[in-house]
Amino acid sequence: MPEVRLVGPAGEQIGVVRIEDALRMAQEQDLDLVEVAPMSKPPVAKLMDFGKFKYEAAQKVREARKNQVNTVLKTVRFGLKIDDHDYGTKRGQIEKFLKAGDKVKVIVVFRGREQSRPEMGIKLLQKLAEEVNTLGAIESSPSIDGRNMVMVIGPLKNKAEAKAEAKRAAEKTATAVAPATTEPTESAAVAEEKTGESNA
Repeated sequence: MPEVRLVGPAGEQIGVVRIEDALRMAQEQDLDLVEVAPMSKPPVAKLMDFGKFKYEAAQKVREARKNQVNTVLKTVRFGLKIDDHDYGTKRGQIEKFLKAGDKVKVIVVFRGREQSRPEMGIKLLQKLAEEVNTLGAIESSPSIDGRNMVMVIGPLKNKAEAKAEAKRAAEKTATAVAPATTEPTESAAVAEEKTGESNA
């Protein structure tokens, strides 16, 4: 008669039993008999609620997917003759993306004769990379792509870390604001004491 090494619903070792006994025990406890290690000698079977097991396994997969945050590739375009104000605005955008844990594809667009001056594009991109080096590092160096020059800057923190840090910062500001609300009542009590003293 074939036998199985039986494991109880809480993971306890029941021992080697005949399959028909294992099936009877499963029936009595309103559980399923699930083979968990078919290659073992004898095979290992566990008493469990298979529907619940499947549901919990699916939940774990869903949780893992939710926590696996995808890095997004954002694109920011520059003209070669960009003015200081626009440059500052676009650099701010890039900093925001890097802080959020996203990669940034920076494109310098060459117009007309500007194409004969690629060194100007390299200079602009290197200046930008140096200015944001506390948040991101160059992942792919400036390269010509048709009429454009492209460089990719990757964040120093991944998306999950960036999210966690933003959450911590939000919690910190929340706790910093909370104690401030108790101060007026204390000062009011002190004021009352003072007026009491002066009346005496």
